[in-house]
Amino acid sequence: MKQDAVLVVGPSWVGDMVMAQSLFQILKADQPERPIDVLAPGWSLPIVERMPEVRRGVEMPLGHGALGLRVRRRVGHSLRETGYGQAIVLPRSAKAALAPWFAKIPRRTGYRGEMRFGLINDMRAFDRDLLDQTVKRFVFLGCEDRSDLPSIPAPRLRVDEASQNAALERLIQDASKPAIGLLPGAEYGPAKAWPAEHFATAARALHERGFSVWLLGGPGDRAVADSIRKGAAVPIENLCGETTLSEAIDLLAACRGVITNDSGLMHVAAAVQTHVVAVYGSSSPHFTPPLTDHKSIHYLDLECSPCFQRECPLGHLRCLNELTPAGVVASIDALG
Repeated sequence: MKQDAVLVVGPSWVGDMVMAQSLFQILKADQPERPIDVLAPGWSLPIVERMPEVRRGVEMPLGHGALGLRVRRRVGHSLRETGYGQAIVLPRSAKAALAPWFAKIPRRTGYRGEMRFGLINDMRAFDRDLLDQTVKRFVFLGCEDRSDLPSIPAPRLRVDEASQNAALERLIQDASKPAIGLLPGAEYGPAKAWPAEHFATAARALHERGFSVWLLGGPGDRAVADSIRKGAAVPIENLCGETTLSEAIDLLAACRGVITNDSGLMHVAAAVQTHVVAVYGSSSPHFTPPLTDHKSIHYLDLECSPCFQRECPLGHLRCLNELTPAGVVASIDALG
């Protein structure tokens, strides 16, 4: 019997999109023949394409936070003939629920949020005690039994070997040595960013241990990456802004390990099963952990942590300044 497809309205952050794959895995396990499509910003479609559970990604051509009522209406109308039986809306904003409503999808599942009555007609209560992690909040929306959560599968992005080899040939001068990736980006704000001088010290120590060091991130991370390379004063491949997101996925899979802030690329690295050495400042390793067994967490758990602020409200940033490079690099040493 043919099953109606489900449309998932995806999140607007890299890490959240990776964690959403746990929901897709749960949906597939429950109804293997039901197609899953994901409505998401265009930048995230390369991530969605690496998820075998997803039939196709549908672009929402709007930036983060934009209302774009006409665009959402147009996108919704274009989906009316697709045959969706259900939409699952992961963001909690009213605007995120508009396209499924315009598409006349009969069942629209989501949490109570800002002015969503009518837009969401399968309303879920938001239990903070039960749903104490982002990934749990996503997975719960796919559960018909609302009394408990299932065991949550870890995201697993597909690695494209041909693309990986092409990226290595195009971007890496010497791919013969084992590589450690440094991921200095923190789009949310500086309170999640390990100091550049700590990254530089770690890079120097890794170079002395015989590793190739790759800086990975987006164009906005180029300046801090240049600062790290200058401070380290050793050969480093600065790839920030030089790769597509697809290439970044494949290059992260080629790394022996990564040292990373709590960032979107941290979750990508975890999903390609690279060992993640994660440093946490204003956020919490309980709320947004890398979903992998291959991880080492560095978190001071100060009396002021986690504050979840973009900038340190006390001005000292002890939570990150006092995480020493020696202690972080020791997690790489432990890999053997």
